[in-house]
Amino acid sequence: DQLVRLTAFAVQSARTVGFEKLQLDRIELAMDEACSNIIEHAYAGSAGRIDIEIEAEPDSYIRIVLTDTGKAFEPDKVPAYVPCTSETDVNGLKVGGLGIHLMRQAMDEVCFEFNVRDTARNNSKTGVFNRLTMVKRR
Repeated sequence: DQLVRLTAFAVQSARTVGFEKLQLDRIELAMDEACSNIIEHAYAGSAGRIDIEIEAEPDSYIRIVLTDTGKAFEPDKVPAYVPCTSETDVNGLKVGGLGIHLMRQAMDEVCFEFNVRDTARNNSKTGVFNRLTMVKRR
């Protein structure tokens, strides 16, 4: 499963530069949510490509950049997370919808860019793609 491989690669990269268990767990959560969202929303469950770039500085930070050529993702159109305040709220919850919130809680920086044009990239026929950048500091 590619999701597992991408997530494991990011976690191993973070482990290599000195991140500890709690931080590794947060990176794993953010990666799992990010990749799941790309698969579900950008590609609607169809085959698609996710590129990963990692920049890591020992005892400092890891920057993970995911790019896809699927449907444009506009984070401003996603409803804001509203915490449950009663048992009624919990019972009425639908499955899903917490991915962005979880990524933002797990990582120090989360930045979405959509419909990015980059003529230097040759990974799509249109030259248009989505980019998600996540940073975790030690």
